[in-house]
Amino acid sequence: MTVTIHDLRAWKTEGTRWAMLTAYDFPTAEILDGAGIPVLLVGDSVGRNALGYENELPVTMEEMLHHTRAVARGADRAMVVGDMPFMSFQVSVEEGVRNAGRFIKEGNAHAVKIEGAQYDLVHRLVDIGIPVMAHVGLTPQSVYGLGGYRVQGRGEAAAKVLDQAHALEKAGAFAMVLEAMPAELGAEITKAVQVPTIGIGAGSATDAQVLVINDLLGLSEKPPRFAKAYADLRSTIADAATAFARDVEAGAFPDGEHTYS
Repeated sequence: MTVTIHDLRAWKTEGTRWAMLTAYDFPTAEILDGAGIPVLLVGDSVGRNALGYENELPVTMEEMLHHTRAVARGADRAMVVGDMPFMSFQVSVEEGVRNAGRFIKEGNAHAVKIEGAQYDLVHRLVDIGIPVMAHVGLTPQSVYGLGGYRVQGRGEAAAKVLDQAHALEKAGAFAMVLEAMPAELGAEITKAVQVPTIGIGAGSATDAQVLVINDLLGLSEKPPRFAKAYADLRSTIADAATAFARDVEAGAFPDGEHTYS
């Protein structure tokens, strides 16, 4: 049975911590689902981690739908959340509703994630039955307006982030990502709201934690400070490719075991 928004709320009440990971393709989704990861985020971070873009801003709706469909095909139990890309919701509530609907109808996602203080849009989507995961703190789609990938919510700015969290909960968000903020603020928001908080560089007191899959697997060349590599697949892949090339050059591959008679 697929994980639902009710499961996540129950886990917060019970004090059960859980993990979310990004996924961008079918085999990764299948592996993560089999490993018991309850929520898979098809993040617009696909731009930097799979498509070679400098940041998230160039990612299109069509690209997001393409990758979301692939992840949905690989997920059996995990909730699949589609990340609404830059300018897919900022122009108007109507356009945001239309594009969120595409994630559910065409992308087979179970919910959408929206960055920033989009209170009216969140309320409208929830009203028509589309679950919304909010995102406060560092919002990568606003990287130029923020002056770079900077920690948010320090000092007097903490009150603004806390107010946004309260307003997004009131609008109906079922969960919210807290990114790149002081651990004390992450803990305060987690205690203040009734919906699950998902930290990424927001300290250890949040209800859940999320990492980008490339950072987790050690594929990123320059991971952010808050990321932890649980493997070194960058070296593993490079070593495997080098070994293959050497065998081909030496005439050692294919051998009899890998040839049809």
